[in-house]
Amino acid sequence: MTISTRFSALDHQYMAVALRQAARGLYTTSPNPRVGCVIVKDGRIVGQGAHLRAGKPHAEVHALREAGALAAGADAYVTLEPCSHFGRTPPCADALIKAGVRRVVAAMQDPNPLVAGNGLKRLAEQGIVVASGLLEAEAMTLNAGFVSRMTRQQPFVRSKIAASLDGKTGLLNGQSQWITGAAARHDVQRWRAQSCAILTGVATILADDPQLTVRDDTLLELKHGLQPWRIIVDSHLRMPTKAKILAAGRVLIAHVDGKPEYVHALQEAGAEVVQLVGNNNRVCLASLLKLLGERQINELMVEAGQAVNGSLLQQGLVDELLLYYAPVILGDQARGMFAMDALTDMRQKLHLHTLDTRQVGADLFMRAKPILAG
Repeated sequence: MTISTRFSALDHQYMAVALRQAARGLYTTSPNPRVGCVIVKDGRIVGQGAHLRAGKPHAEVHALREAGALAAGADAYVTLEPCSHFGRTPPCADALIKAGVRRVVAAMQDPNPLVAGNGLKRLAEQGIVVASGLLEAEAMTLNAGFVSRMTRQQPFVRSKIAASLDGKTGLLNGQSQWITGAAARHDVQRWRAQSCAILTGVATILADDPQLTVRDDTLLELKHGLQPWRIIVDSHLRMPTKAKILAAGRVLIAHVDGKPEYVHALQEAGAEVVQLVGNNNRVCLASLLKLLGERQINELMVEAGQAVNGSLLQQGLVDELLLYYAPVILGDQARGMFAMDALTDMRQKLHLHTLDTRQVGADLFMRAKPILAG
């Protein structure tokens, strides 16, 4: 099978429209990928659609329904290779074949081993011209979590940290609310809403008693009221059974050791409790991520203290950092961002690749990717 990788300016234009369609599912498609599709006939868009929720019609189906008979002989632009297997819905490759499209352009091949090129192959075997790789980086960014789960069997991890300009996240006495302003805290709601789960440490629960829920009514309506899972790293089970975070359900607590009666009490309070023993009598974070991958968690947002953030970063388990810096100073006695082993040489410093910077209210937002050695 030969897959074309040569594209015109119009191809780029139509795929950009398909990507905008895919973004409509930013908060709702989990555990499925976000996919958009555009059908073009004689230089005119005749159908477009997006996959919006697992179990509901895929993007290609919506676009083909809108195009109707005009789909015959048309070009289809899809942000992800059309599926070729039966899942909750029939294969989209078959729907495109039945509609009689002339050409299918995919932004990227599907990382799902059940598809992995088979969708494009099936289309090509039916005489349809296939192409792949158009605006691939943009498509992969939109589905970073799905790609991570399919290729690494673990979610894409984003650590969100609110800090002062001198890199402090709270006072020595534990006070941390609020360092950043209302605009930054509202911005965080978008990241929470697109995440399948929020991870924190028990120290944060004990200090702040947070709920870690999506509180934006508009976003929550888009998610049909479904809150992300809340994951708590609590090696020695210090979690209070009356903690606010338990009220909304969907809570998983990872521990190393705990009395059976306390495990039972947390289960009675609505939490799922799992044992994941790691080094130094602490929860194995790598095993926790693999477990979350098995649970179909695509994107994991970390909202924790310096201990959890430091451990994740040192172990190379953070894919992106979401950093909100407030124009305030807290001083050298305040709590830092990452509790890590002391470096002994400047060559050991961890480099970051900046992906985005912008002002949010009075605060500065930076999105960055850790550059791991080797």
